[in-house]
Amino acid sequence: MSKRIVRFCYRKIIEAASSKQWDKYVFESSYKEYLMQSQFYDKEKKFSKFSELFNNIPSSEKLHFLVSTSVIGYLKQLNGSVPDITNNLGKQFLKFSNFQFEIIESDVKNKQDHRVAISFYSDPMLWHDTIDNFLLVSEANGKKTEDGTLTHLLQVESFLSIYSLKEEL
Repeated sequence: MSKRIVRFCYRKIIEAASSKQWDKYVFESSYKEYLMQSQFYDKEKKFSKFSELFNNIPSSEKLHFLVSTSVIGYLKQLNGSVPDITNNLGKQFLKFSNFQFEIIESDVKNKQDHRVAISFYSDPMLWHDTIDNFLLVSEANGKKTEDGTLTHLLQVESFLSIYSLKEEL
């Protein structure tokens, strides 16, 4: 019997209308950093939108990385848990070690246009079975108990996908 080892990707979009406190902190911090960093790429102030900068000044692609530094502290507050994703009991269980920050759009003249995304890449999980619209998963290096392997039922939802799949014999 083969083992299916999966990694999930959850893409969290953060914008002005985001209501969670953590999201608001990330929004504010990343917008302030964007305002500072974007000046370097547009000294003549020709472009107000990130998409304009990106399409006209190839080196502005570095802004994704440069602005991401402003949210590292907030990511550390998550203690390695993917936000928003819970098992069917409502508990966070999905751990991440890797993430990718992306500026979707921003505008130095209109804060409301600032949108970013953070993609969280989960640590490896074993995919045991599919039950209706739930995946039965456990940590790839999960703890064994006298009852067996501890598992979670994960509902497939928007912005959550299987990032990678590896089958081992």
